Amino acid sequence: MKVLLLGKNGQVGWELQRSLSVVGELVALDRHSTDHCGDLSQLDGLRDTVRTLRPDLIVNAAAHTAVDKAESEPELAQRINALAPGVLAEEAARLGALLVHYSTDYVFDGGGSRPWLESDTTGPLSVYGSSKLAGEHAIAASGCSHLILRTSWVYGARGGNFAKTMLRLAAERERLTVIDDQWGAPTSAELLADVTAHAARSTLLHPERAGLYHCAAAGETTWNGYARCVLAHAQSRGRTLKAGPEQVEKVPTSGFPTPARRPHNSRLDCTKLQTTFRLRLPPWQQGVARMLDEIL
Repeated sequence: MKVLLLGKNGQVGWELQRSLSVVGELVALDRHSTDHCGDLSQLDGLRDTVRTLRPDLIVNAAAHTAVDKAESEPELAQRINALAPGVLAEEAARLGALLVHYSTDYVFDGGGSRPWLESDTTGPLSVYGSSKLAGEHAIAASGCSHLILRTSWVYGARGGNFAKTMLRLAAERERLTVIDDQWGAPTSAELLADVTAHAARSTLLHPERAGLYHCAAAGETTWNGYARCVLAHAQSRGRTLKAGPEQVEKVPTSGFPTPARRPHNSRLDCTKLQTTFRLRLPPWQQGVARMLDEIL
């Protein structure tokens, strides 16, 4: 079996190179690849790549993820997050291949406090959220076999992330202010990659399992609670900080205005994923602690 991975050097893509290596012969590309086009902004090149390689499984871990920047470049966000997945889906349908694609909690309006179900009405607040939702619709309309995994607050040990930023600021400042009215679950790229490999293999064997799923670590917290958890863990490992968990002050979203609106409620109900694929999603604290142990 041949597997095509796009976005190989992103946080999720990097972990997917590991998890997918046991699924089949892996061809991993990013937008700088020269042997084949892996740039999602080049739609014709992307189509040629799929037609040349003829993969059995396509995993798209590439996206326009600069949420605020998308507000000023909506056409590029739409091209990468909506049109490109549509091209991949059309080609997957042609080949009879399975397409795995990642979406986001930003497809919802963030209202209420109940975890979102896959069947809930969407209502994105930003260009990024709208473009990701359009990508979902394009994949569904193609008729290809697909897995769309909506997730939230993704981080990885590789590259920049919220935890690293908090550690840096806490070493420089005696007090921090972090938003306390946005709720979600920090989800590791490692977890997403492992779930992807398991769910993709299962769906290739049982095509009826294809569809839309929510995939995030268990539990919930705010960005403020996340920051406190990070600093407490760092201190327990001997890291010297000027600001500890008690010095992380609460502030509402309105205290940090941004070009793109963020949803207040990013909780995702992952019951469908866990039931269908017989998985247990671990508490968010477990992945964060593992990542911190790796970088500290």
